[in-house]
Amino acid sequence: MDKTYQPHAIETSWYETWESKNYFAPQGSGDSYTIMIPPPNVTGSLHMGHGFNNAIMDALIRFRRMQGRNTLWQPGTDHAGIATQMLVERQIGAQGLSRHDLGRDKFLEKVWEWKGQSGGNISRQIRRLGSSVDWSREKFTMDPDLSEAVQEAFVRLHEDGLIYRGKRLVNWDTKLHTAISDLEVENHDEKGFLWNLRYPLADGAKTADGLDYLIVATTRPETLLGDSAVAVHPSDERYQALIGKFVKLPLVGRLIPIVADEYCDPEFGTGCVKITPAHDFNDYEVGKRHNLPLINVLDKNAAILGRAQVFNIDGSVNDTFEASLPAQYAGMDRFVARKQMVADLDAQGLLEKIDDHALKVPKGDRSGTVIEPWLTDQWYVSTKPLAEKAIAVVESGEIQFVPKQYENMYFSWMRDIQDWCISRQLWWGHRIPAWYDEAGKVYVGRDEAEVRAKHNLGDIALRQDDDVLDTWFSSGLWTFSTLGWPNQTEALKTFHPTDVLVTGFDIIFFWVARMIMLSTHLTGQIPFKTVYVHGLVRDGQGQKMSKSKGNVLDPLDIVDGIDLDTLLEKRTSGLMQPKMAEKIAKQTKAEFPEGIASYGTDALRFTFCSLASTGRDIKFDMGRVEGYRNFCNKLWNAANFVIENTDGQETGVNGEEVELSSVDRWIISQLQRTEAEVTRQLDNFRFDLAAQSLYEFVWDEYCAWYLELVKPVLWDENAPIERQRGTRRTLVRVLEVILRLAHPFMPFITEEIWQRIKGAAGVTGETIMLQAWPVANDARIDAAAEGDIEWVKALMLGLRQIRGEMNISMAKRIDVFLQNASAEDQRRLTDNAPLLNKLAKLDNVTVLAAGAEAPMSATALVGEMQVLVPMAGLIDKDAELARLDKEIQRLTQEVARVGGKLGNAAFVDKAPADVIAKERAKLAEAEQAVAQFTEQRGRIASL
Repeated sequence: MDKTYQPHAIETSWYETWESKNYFAPQGSGDSYTIMIPPPNVTGSLHMGHGFNNAIMDALIRFRRMQGRNTLWQPGTDHAGIATQMLVERQIGAQGLSRHDLGRDKFLEKVWEWKGQSGGNISRQIRRLGSSVDWSREKFTMDPDLSEAVQEAFVRLHEDGLIYRGKRLVNWDTKLHTAISDLEVENHDEKGFLWNLRYPLADGAKTADGLDYLIVATTRPETLLGDSAVAVHPSDERYQALIGKFVKLPLVGRLIPIVADEYCDPEFGTGCVKITPAHDFNDYEVGKRHNLPLINVLDKNAAILGRAQVFNIDGSVNDTFEASLPAQYAGMDRFVARKQMVADLDAQGLLEKIDDHALKVPKGDRSGTVIEPWLTDQWYVSTKPLAEKAIAVVESGEIQFVPKQYENMYFSWMRDIQDWCISRQLWWGHRIPAWYDEAGKVYVGRDEAEVRAKHNLGDIALRQDDDVLDTWFSSGLWTFSTLGWPNQTEALKTFHPTDVLVTGFDIIFFWVARMIMLSTHLTGQIPFKTVYVHGLVRDGQGQKMSKSKGNVLDPLDIVDGIDLDTLLEKRTSGLMQPKMAEKIAKQTKAEFPEGIASYGTDALRFTFCSLASTGRDIKFDMGRVEGYRNFCNKLWNAANFVIENTDGQETGVNGEEVELSSVDRWIISQLQRTEAEVTRQLDNFRFDLAAQSLYEFVWDEYCAWYLELVKPVLWDENAPIERQRGTRRTLVRVLEVILRLAHPFMPFITEEIWQRIKGAAGVTGETIMLQAWPVANDARIDAAAEGDIEWVKALMLGLRQIRGEMNISMAKRIDVFLQNASAEDQRRLTDNAPLLNKLAKLDNVTVLAAGAEAPMSATALVGEMQVLVPMAGLIDKDAELARLDKEIQRLTQEVARVGGKLGNAAFVDKAPADVIAKERAKLAEAEQAVAQFTEQRGRIASL
């Protein structure tokens, strides 16, 4: 292998090899294990959230694949209705055309053309992350077979009475001219106004204060044209006598009732609220409770209508209502009309006052325009019947959330679920399979021929609905539509229900819940058994990553590296405000003065896994990436050491006689514990703890200690050949197991090293990813060897500490005295004397008899045994006194801390007996050490 680790030299070639040899395809002989990739938008590119959940999913898939499960990780992309349509509209707009100029069919040709040229970009990026998805099964939500599934689902739900067409309020994007979901609405904090308007009381009525008007506060005066009532709280004594009476609607003149409703807050403003059911979601609910008319005063562009559209609360047309609106506002944009109406109200003496007011303004995440609650005809799924079963499968434990507290969020949404608007006024997407005759009667079917045959329509003219389905509808079928449903395919039988869904908490309702509802109803099966919910990936300061903040990180920039100029261009391009661009540039230069170094995929993936603490947001720290790049280097260097000491050497894998030293038995024993711990934590979705256990074993035990402790055996020409074979075999076999344990986290470096050392380890196979997952063997746990080597480590650490603090060269040989050495200490000293003499550079080791006087020495403790290094000619008296003072202070603080804990009755009463026993032993040990060091200080000070 190369002397230095260069990730780019191995990553692309290994991924191409894995994919070309079809290693990602299902092939295990065990039970199936399936994960469906949350389909990213076909328009998109990788962000840190993708990087994180791909690392988690791939760790699970590689782990289960190595356990012999028949694994399928299903890839695919979503057609992303609005995002894709906007992108292509911008492209043709640059040519001076609109989609209406082209017509629907020609426009859709353009979309498919774009998809063919650029739509695979995110799939290529997912490959760069090392994701072992089965690309041979890659799906797109607009593929013919998935379109068939969508059509079938719509028809079946309609036949079951669960899909209907109705007139409701929706989030209306006035620029894109379509309904959008709540997830596509962003609430912006802005400074606005609260207009306090006078609504004259009718029929001579007066308030308790003798006023002939009510003061109504509103943030949207332009919608008063559509007011159906004024509401007050039922218990508000100020207005009790007015409930049931009327006010004269300003600017319009029609009478509207005063109703009592608990929606009103008596403490807000005057306690009087205008109710506009056709233009506010809360008002719509009030309107339903009081059977108020729905008065729509805006067109699709949010301009004022010349004549209102009036509907009953059930959506039927109200023909009896006087729908005229003031002519002077007709055709005005809502915000232009707002200014004019306020001026007119002021001129009529109906403007009481204007207050400053903080607002949350809803805007479309794609268009950036203010979203309007608007009354339209849309298609809906009746969700309450579906939700009942979806709640039951989680309550019963058939589906489990990890962490469990997210079940409460799920239940909260599902028990208060509203019907789901599934239609969108777009051209790109699954067109709704519904047809209308000239009288407006609607027919639903899989195609027009089925509709005609089913309803005996002959050759009468039919028109298909122009709307398409919400993309969440098609992605809600993802777990089973990708496996061939509605056909009962072998893939569907084998891989459904799937095992785990990895997703963010923000789409539990929008996607997770809908998948559960649709799957349980349409297939009779749950879609997945476990939902692993992760948090958001935030920057190092805990802020949400966003373009406006200039703190977005591209995972591939971390993998490949990026220079400062290019990074600045990425972060500031498209910003309209020069001051903001300047601020972001300054922040970027301070954070990345030389750009971002290339860290490789494995370091990034290991970082993601190490940060994956269940349910919490991830504070991404570039320092962690650098640390795990160093971990990759450490593993690479360890492998080179192993290769240097095993290449061309007997490693005992061919049946030769071997002898295992206590050092070998110790590392093998520690390996069993690590295998069990990593497996346990992966089973429990604690990727952070699995990564930590692996890291600590590799860095702290194998590299820092084992590779050092075996050098005397490997490099001693007089060492028994059986002992050397045993050490070489242990050296390479432990490394081989490390590579298998690390493979789910770091696939590239582990494959590269494994291919190089597999022969010496006596292992065969084409790829590490199809090797067996390590299984701990309790018979190989050797407590005696662990105790011996931990004693050796403690002794060597004590000597290193003395050398460091006394500035004694590590190369200088020293004499050591041992005081209070037990028989076990002396046995361990004898058994490990050659090792200690070689590595600790010891000349003479003297065990002092009980009561014997030791020379003035620097001191360390190994249990109760004192390790003394004579100071004569080596030690500065003042420095040693300072060191002892520091150690005595530390131990005294420890005595106080542990003593305080044991003196706390609450702790002693609640803590398990073994915990209390450990704390008491810790206290006794610290007290004894304080006494010993204090005595030693006194002797040195008396010199």
